[in-house]
Amino acid sequence: MLRFRKLLTLSMLGSAVALGVATIAMGAGQGAAPGTDIGIDLKGIDHTIQPGNDFFGYSNGDWLKTAQIPADRSSTGTFLQVYELAEKRTAELIRNAATHPAAAGSNERKIADYYAAFMNEASIEKQGLAPLKPQLDRIDAIKTRNDLASVLGSEQRADVDPINATNFHTEHVFGLFVTQGLEDPSHPMAYLLQGGIAMPSRDYYLSQDAQMAAFRGKYLTYVTSLLRLAGTPDAETQAKAIIGLETRIAQAQESLVDSQDVHKANNVWNVGDFAQKAPGLDWNAYFKAAGLAGQKQIDVWQPSATTGIAALVASEPLETWKALLRYHALDEAAPLLPKAYADLNFDFYGTTLQGTPKQQERWKRAVAATNTDLGDAVGQIYVAHYFPAASKAKVQALVKNILAAFDDRVDTLSWMTPATRAKAKEKIATLRVGVGYPESWRNYRALDIRADDPLDNHERAVALEYRHQLAKLNQPVDRGEWWMTPQTVNAVNLPLQNALNFPAAILQPPFFDPNADAAANYGAIGAIIGHEISHSFDNTGADFDAQGKLENWWTPQDAAHFQAATQKLVKQFNQYEALPGLHVDGQQTLGENIADVSGLTVAYAAYHKSLGGKPAPVIDGLTGDQRFFLAFGQAWRSKIRDAALRQRLATDVHAPANFRAETVRNIDGWYDAFDVKPGQKLYLSPDQRVKIW
Repeated sequence: MLRFRKLLTLSMLGSAVALGVATIAMGAGQGAAPGTDIGIDLKGIDHTIQPGNDFFGYSNGDWLKTAQIPADRSSTGTFLQVYELAEKRTAELIRNAATHPAAAGSNERKIADYYAAFMNEASIEKQGLAPLKPQLDRIDAIKTRNDLASVLGSEQRADVDPINATNFHTEHVFGLFVTQGLEDPSHPMAYLLQGGIAMPSRDYYLSQDAQMAAFRGKYLTYVTSLLRLAGTPDAETQAKAIIGLETRIAQAQESLVDSQDVHKANNVWNVGDFAQKAPGLDWNAYFKAAGLAGQKQIDVWQPSATTGIAALVASEPLETWKALLRYHALDEAAPLLPKAYADLNFDFYGTTLQGTPKQQERWKRAVAATNTDLGDAVGQIYVAHYFPAASKAKVQALVKNILAAFDDRVDTLSWMTPATRAKAKEKIATLRVGVGYPESWRNYRALDIRADDPLDNHERAVALEYRHQLAKLNQPVDRGEWWMTPQTVNAVNLPLQNALNFPAAILQPPFFDPNADAAANYGAIGAIIGHEISHSFDNTGADFDAQGKLENWWTPQDAAHFQAATQKLVKQFNQYEALPGLHVDGQQTLGENIADVSGLTVAYAAYHKSLGGKPAPVIDGLTGDQRFFLAFGQAWRSKIRDAALRQRLATDVHAPANFRAETVRNIDGWYDAFDVKPGQKLYLSPDQRVKIW
């Protein structure tokens, strides 16, 4: 089972975020006529704050004074605004399917039955733990280490989130990711990823931070309570043994920073070598149960974690492993078990770890789950209602404009040698951009959905996804594959495919507004588009060539310049204190920070090019450049609970939103636009401003 809990929470969304679509393309640069919507929330600006001291506060300060985080959310802001619109639209489509039953076996009928099963609380209460009995019986039947390996393999699941593939989080000991090979883009490869823990990351088990230590104490209470609720004898003793094993797994895991280093992930092992390289686990039994017995090679993303976890399979008592597996089965299934289990689960993962006081209404959770397990089925209906072909064409043209500006920027980089420049331009020219929805849709004919079986519906959907991923190992590489559903409020860059996905749901105001002038559109959606393009040239993307092959295409002097510039950015973000005594990790967030700087740079250049040599109008007292930068600052509008912020600092490759807004300090034009002077907090001397692309 995939980590069901993550399907029901809203995070800071993705490997950046992307566009917003409407019914017209971006303006030619003349801006909106005075008196029209300029795409800026003028009332949200705090004029008591100097832009040069705190641009996020200046752009959003008056909004922050009154903004309230909904009781069922860990944060609020621009992204939640867009997400809630997509959620509302999707809910209406799903409910409509539920009230107008379609033919048996159709996607619409599956959507209706899945939603109905999730909403049938009376049936869930009546069934109790019965839906889990087959899984619990398999665990109870484990008698030998060989049995344990088979059960562990049978529970392996796929990671279908490329944004966090390097930080794949699953309670199963390993996860699977399938895409083309790092060094052989013509053939698919299975990637094995570390797992085995229930809390969000290894830091929750190992960090000496006082708050993290407090979480561990509350975690013991939660595990004990969950086991006791399920009728487990001596629940506290078992809970301590389970957490002890999870802690040792966490100690074996590699850090998020190391997991992001794609060169450290390039470890192709022959299947026959696993027994020698990672002894302790019966790999033949594991791979057979996981459906991987026919593979000759597997890429081991975190080799030391694989070796360490395999050793624990041999060294830890069999009964402790069985206790861990029983607990993980309960913990993962809890949101779809009777109310007492679901509430207990949310109280820990939602309230304790993220500070969210109230669980979302059940219909919202049902919509999120349906969206996840029947994503393309819902997506087809979504785009039919909200994303016509004409809109797709206009957004494609918009992306083309930003790509052209990026290509122009490459021509102006004085530090880049001709050989590297040619490779960079080739990569831009071959970048595959998917807008709105995929060219081919997922087939759900083999998925059995029943109106009275919510947990098994989810299990079967997850199993179908796993089979889909395994099937890719015997097919040609699909370079047009999508990794997000159309109703997802996000966007993604896929370095291995040299491709971008911009789902339909994010192609809407306030990221892009047809009634706003070009300055705001370029500052908001333009910077986001540029961000995604820039991921092809961040500290990870720059390691891949135009075909998505892991290959060095840099001359030594260009690589040295790039490294020096990125380390300046690491130091810049290391200085930001997110919570008292807790700073942003500049290395952990480097890829996203590079994309923010580069995306804003290219959007600014594209905006000025769109003016066609004419001056931008002054509207509501704001120059074109001021509107551009304000739109960027307000796109990152956010208010977050401390506990949720702490979790993101430990698990997320994105810096907190307020610090992302301060990216403007690296753009020369921002200084002129807001008369930023030496001595102000954000001021950087020209030689300290990070310029990468």
